[in-house]
Amino acid sequence: MTWLAIFIGGGLGSLARFGVSKLTLQFWSSQFPLATFISNVVSCLVLGLFVYKFHDASNTLKALIIIGFCGGFSTFSTFSYETLALIKQSEWMFVIANILISVSACLLVLWVLAKS
Repeated sequence: MTWLAIFIGGGLGSLARFGVSKLTLQFWSSQFPLATFISNVVSCLVLGLFVYKFHDASNTLKALIIIGFCGGFSTFSTFSYETLALIKQSEWMFVIANILISVSACLLVLWVLAKS
């Protein structure tokens, strides 16, 4: 059952990621990769909630959410790709902002959930 839960969660996470990208592009026009930032921070929030707050959930539900959904929704590869694209365009302020803000925000979300 666990593999099926991961499969379903991954599909749902990927669809959510696609939806965030499409929705963000309707309202945001900038070099900064906001859709990836939003997906990664929300994914850290969901992961943190299940690791630190809903630790009593069944192993199947945790696999669906933590491995499946968060794995499909968050995107380190896209973060890396978009950062490299900014480097190639010599958009150094966006490169630095993307790295610092993304990593800091994700770590902060998890730290706050771990402490509360």
